[in-house]
Amino acid sequence: MPGLTRLTCALWLTVGLLGATPVAVSAATTAPSSTTASGAAPDAPITLRVVGGLANVNQFTRHEEPFWTRELPQLTGGKLNGEVTAFDRAGIRGQDMLRLMQLGVVPFGTALLSLSGVQEPLLAAPDLAGLNPDIAALRKHTHAFRPVMASTLRERYGIELLAVYVYPAQMLFCNRPFSGLGDLTGRRIRTTGTSQADWVEAVGATPVPLPFASIVGNLRNSNIDCAITGSMSGNTIGLPELTTHIHSLAISWGMAVFGANGDAWGALTTGQRQLLKVELGKLETRIWDEASRETGDGVACNIGASQCQAGRKGAMTEVRATPQDERRRREIFASTVLARWVQRCGTSCAEAWNHHLAPVSGITARQP
Repeated sequence: MPGLTRLTCALWLTVGLLGATPVAVSAATTAPSSTTASGAAPDAPITLRVVGGLANVNQFTRHEEPFWTRELPQLTGGKLNGEVTAFDRAGIRGQDMLRLMQLGVVPFGTALLSLSGVQEPLLAAPDLAGLNPDIAALRKHTHAFRPVMASTLRERYGIELLAVYVYPAQMLFCNRPFSGLGDLTGRRIRTTGTSQADWVEAVGATPVPLPFASIVGNLRNSNIDCAITGSMSGNTIGLPELTTHIHSLAISWGMAVFGANGDAWGALTTGQRQLLKVELGKLETRIWDEASRETGDGVACNIGASQCQAGRKGAMTEVRATPQDERRRREIFASTVLARWVQRCGTSCAEAWNHHLAPVSGITARQP
């Protein structure tokens, strides 16, 4: 792959400055003749170096990592192999992922939209905080907006969209009692991404942006009173021991896009690209199905219900959404979250929302 190799070498210094592990597509040539356009023999094993999602959560450990390291080699008889590293272990900031994929530093990567929204706010539209109270709504909005996401990634960044992943519902964990959204005034709440921060400010609380790995330490040190994170992710990192109440309203879902740098994608054969599209589609389905299951199971485990299956049983109190909470969710979304997103994103984003998402959400974006 001469072109890709030159690009990777040219960007080696950039990677070092970013503190990231260099990642590339490599091919081991097993025959000197009948080479492909990539410069490798047609039957040469190819290793795809992939940056995945968050470490230590089930999406990565149960799905992404096994897919790249075991399933893909088995499906291809060892012709395609994957080496995958979670982005928060690769020395890469989530905010930089789209840019690094565009440059080719990360040829295959997972971009969390709550973080990438700083660079490309348009992509955050289907999972803005307060839009999707359940996964059925998220599926509907994602399906409606997916063509926009694909064209935006391709035209602005040269990235081929291969999958859309989702984490379990992002819910509110707090270390002292509350009975509804109206009780959150004045609390310091961990957030990820600007739309969650907008939502938290609208309920009268203070957003504190923190990476996932910092939640536990900041709760222990009383730097925050509450944290928004996945219902099962929170269970996995031990939040039932640090917090007392969980609001089971889905604030957002932690959506991510998986894609390939255009040069890396083009270096593969047509057959390899087709196989990856099919198999990544299956992986996407499994991840969405598990996110749906884990949302309910996370709540059950956090409160210590008998239905708990995959997590550790806690003794938290579940705060269920009241009709007032549901009305306030929709009001906050329309008047604050959507309005601020349009201000950041611009007229074209409002037009994209009104064309693709207003018909299915029933909420129209006002032009900035």
